[in-house]
Amino acid sequence: MDAGKAGQTLKTHCSAQLSWFAALVKCLPVLCLAGFLWVMSPSGGYTQLLQGALVCSAVGDACLIWPAAFVPGMAAFATAHLLYVWAFGFSPLQPGLLLLIILAPGPYLSLVLQHLEPDMVLPVAAYGLILMAMLWRGLAQGGSAGWGALLFTLSDGVLAWDTFAQPLPHAHLVIMTTYYAAQLLITLSALRSPVPKTD
Repeated sequence: MDAGKAGQTLKTHCSAQLSWFAALVKCLPVLCLAGFLWVMSPSGGYTQLLQGALVCSAVGDACLIWPAAFVPGMAAFATAHLLYVWAFGFSPLQPGLLLLIILAPGPYLSLVLQHLEPDMVLPVAAYGLILMAMLWRGLAQGGSAGWGALLFTLSDGVLAWDTFAQPLPHAHLVIMTTYYAAQLLITLSALRSPVPKTD
């Protein structure tokens, strides 16, 4: 093997190691929140659903380190949102709030979809609808769950525009700050009493 090939191999190896390290660092705060729930509130369906959502979010965080794993990462986050919806429940229903969400984030989602490649339209649209459902149920529950759902939606909205439409200044800082704050607020909702019903 000549020096050029050896150097390229070493560079690829180092890049792979850095990617795995970045994935670990990115996932660690969310996994710590799941562990926090296990220590502070180890029983109950609501807590278990939040833990499942946090683990799925960690998988999504790791996937998004690699551009080729974007769709699996989005699927992991969609699963997390569905678990959050299940945890938040459907009481009170608040259909008026759902209408407001359709009229507000809905047009933004439509605008983002116009910037996508054809094969990405369906996955992103499905994810957007699931995210809107999570926002609806989080706001209906109120408290830290509502604020967390709102910040999660804001984080994903900035991420979508920065990824698919045009780069935004300080986007990564805004995305990660609002994302971690959202996960923390939703986690803290498990400590309130009584917790929402999940059946």
